[in-house]
Amino acid sequence: MIRWRVMQCCRRLRSWWLVCGGLMLCGVAAANCMSGPAPTTPGEPRDVAEWVARMHHASLFRSYRGTFVVLSSNGAMVSSRIWHACEGARQIERVEALSGTPRVVFRREEEVRTFLPQARVVRSELRDVPGAFPRVADAKGVHPSQHYALRALGQERVAGRDADRLLFQPRDAWRFGYQIWVDRVSGLVVKMQTLDGEGRLLEQAAFSELNLDAPADLSRIEQMMEDLQGYRLVKVPLQRTTAEAQGWTMGKAVTGFVSQGCYRKDVMAMASGPLLQCIYSDGLATLSVFVEPFDAARHAASVRSASMGATQVVGRQVHKTAWVTAVGEVPARTLQRFIESVQRKDE
Repeated sequence: MIRWRVMQCCRRLRSWWLVCGGLMLCGVAAANCMSGPAPTTPGEPRDVAEWVARMHHASLFRSYRGTFVVLSSNGAMVSSRIWHACEGARQIERVEALSGTPRVVFRREEEVRTFLPQARVVRSELRDVPGAFPRVADAKGVHPSQHYALRALGQERVAGRDADRLLFQPRDAWRFGYQIWVDRVSGLVVKMQTLDGEGRLLEQAAFSELNLDAPADLSRIEQMMEDLQGYRLVKVPLQRTTAEAQGWTMGKAVTGFVSQGCYRKDVMAMASGPLLQCIYSDGLATLSVFVEPFDAARHAASVRSASMGATQVVGRQVHKTAWVTAVGEVPARTLQRFIESVQRKDE
């Protein structure tokens, strides 16, 4: 299961769905989805927190359809077609992978169904989810202005839309930088680049086509989501919990990253035991820490690390009984610091 999660994160289609990475939290607000934020006046000053709030709001409260492409610095490319519809407080979304393993993911509020055509299986979960790109995490208790400096770089056109080009520069070495193009009318993110500490491009995600006038046809998407003919439905239980309740403590690893919640998943395929996932965000970057029972047949005692584009993965044995994996779009040293903060309560 951890391996599947890691692969999802590395492909961004998750990562934005796990959150992105792991599971970046995405609140569902009860407001008229077509109202959206007010258009930005050219040259109007905004701080980091205001821009983050605007981008998140637009990703929820607009109906849109489009195709977006994620390109990593190593040349790997994935593309997906997204259809997001909302009507009042109701929201539903369909994301179809256009490359790699066939997969269609539906989200209706907190219900997520993943259709796997090759296996003829539908995985059903109730969880807080990140949407696919272009969603920005709705993180609670964070102060991104303390950890990123904002520079406005003018305007450009992306996918036929006029966009503000913004550079979010990290104030320390514990996080990556971002260059983000924001639609000037809707506030929707239409393009994003993740940059390393030297300003080199790690990954780019952008709409190649975008329709902001798409009808909010919730019933049509809902019909597709409910059509299980020929598929086997597998329900994956998810329980909100805390690290302490599961016998673990997680110290304050990196300033600015705030806990967004922990979840326990009892996965039947994992004979070794349940999976614990804790999510952290600084308002722009999000990472997940997974804790599972150590299994000598599946895990190595030494540190493992991997990367794909902006997504980094670090795993190692903690205590004698557990294997901890940290996944996120942050430098590997940040993930390592989080793993080092994980301890048994009885230690």
